[in-house]
Amino acid sequence: MITYNELYDALRKERYSEQLQPIPKNFVKEVGAYLNDKKEIALRKNDDFSDTILKTKKQFENSIAIFKELMLRRKRKILDLAFVAAETGISKRDFENMLVIEKESFEGIMKSLEKGDKKINDLLKGIEEGLKQNNKLIVFIEDTEEFLDMEGIKIGPFKKGDIANLSEEIAQILIVDKKAEGVDEE
Repeated sequence: MITYNELYDALRKERYSEQLQPIPKNFVKEVGAYLNDKKEIALRKNDDFSDTILKTKKQFENSIAIFKELMLRRKRKILDLAFVAAETGISKRDFENMLVIEKESFEGIMKSLEKGDKKINDLLKGIEEGLKQNNKLIVFIEDTEEFLDMEGIKIGPFKKGDIANLSEEIAQILIVDKKAEGVDEE
C-alpha cells in the first residue's frame, strides 16, 4: 500500500516537472485503499484526543488535498499534450507515463479536437460549396419586375437576356413560370 510520503513525493515530482511523471498503474487503487484506512482510523470515537487519531485525521485531510492537486496537475499536462498533439500530429510524448484512465481521456480529447477541426473545415468548405451547389445560373427570356426571394430580399428587375446567379428555389420558380431558362455550366 502507498504511504503519505509516497503520495506527497508523487505530487512534488509532478509539481516541479513539465513532463507527465510516471506513477504505478495501480496508483489510484492504492491511494483509495490508503484513504479508506486513514478514514477508518480518523473516525474512531473511543479516544477523540489521542495524538495518533489527531495526526491521522490531519494526514487524511492532507492526503485528499494532495491527491486532488496531483490529479489536477496531471489533467492540465494531458490537456496541454492533447493541444500540442492536435496542432503537430505528434501524440506519443509522455503517453507511456499515463494511467489507463488518462490515456482514455487523452484519446477522447483528441477525438473531440479532431471532430471540431473537421467541422470547422467542413463549414469553410460548405460556405464555398454551398454557393455553388445552392445557386443556379439562369438567363431571363422576358422582362421581369422586381420580386422578393425566400428571405424577403428584393431581387431584380431583370430585362430579357440578363443573366443571374440565383438560389435554386427561385431559379426553378422562374423557369417553371417561363420567365427564364437554366444556363448549362460546362
